Amino acid sequence: MSGYRCVLFDLDGTLAHTAGDLLAALNRVLAEEQRQPLPMSAVRDHVSHGTHHLLRLAFGNDQPKADFARRRQRFLDHYRQNICEHTRLFPGTSALLEAIERDGGRWGIVTNKPAFLTDPLIYELELEERAACVISGDTTAETKPHPLPMLTAAERAGVRPDQCIYVGDAQRDIEAGNAAGMLTLIADWGYIDAGQTPAQWGADGHVAHMGEILDWYRGLRP
Repeated sequence: MSGYRCVLFDLDGTLAHTAGDLLAALNRVLAEEQRQPLPMSAVRDHVSHGTHHLLRLAFGNDQPKADFARRRQRFLDHYRQNICEHTRLFPGTSALLEAIERDGGRWGIVTNKPAFLTDPLIYELELEERAACVISGDTTAETKPHPLPMLTAAERAGVRPDQCIYVGDAQRDIEAGNAAGMLTLIADWGYIDAGQTPAQWGADGHVAHMGEILDWYRGLRP
């Protein structure tokens, strides 16, 4: 057995495939302004960049501040009201979490998503009573790539940072995990667009599917 006792996950694009509901909310805002909807292919790999990026993708970079603020609020309203219509855990997630729990380990979530969106989504996914910790973007005074959310997660889970593995699909995930002294893994199935260079993020490894995380957790990978 390895010395790891906890696996921490980013939420969007790592633990849960949330792109469908985010795209639906974005397309509702586009429809309100008589604009054409965007296809999943145009949005999926940009989801991890957050709401501001998605709105710029849909409406351009030169939106008047008032228009941007209105669209952002409408987007958030639509998304919150339909937060788990299409969202599902990625394949193999349930089996992985059950295996970690059987081993006596813990798992948790560290996301930059604000709590008013994170909490209802975790509830809908029926994970709220199982997670050792859920750290949202407004849980601490800092967000990823700062290590504070990671350190807070380890503290709430009752483990040391060096006993944690953090799995994410964005550079800020790896930077935060590394800064906190955790082992870091890139979820290759995540929302990684063509302009990114994951090989340069400084992660300890990559995982192609959820089952490989269990190998790292059990010390079966270097």
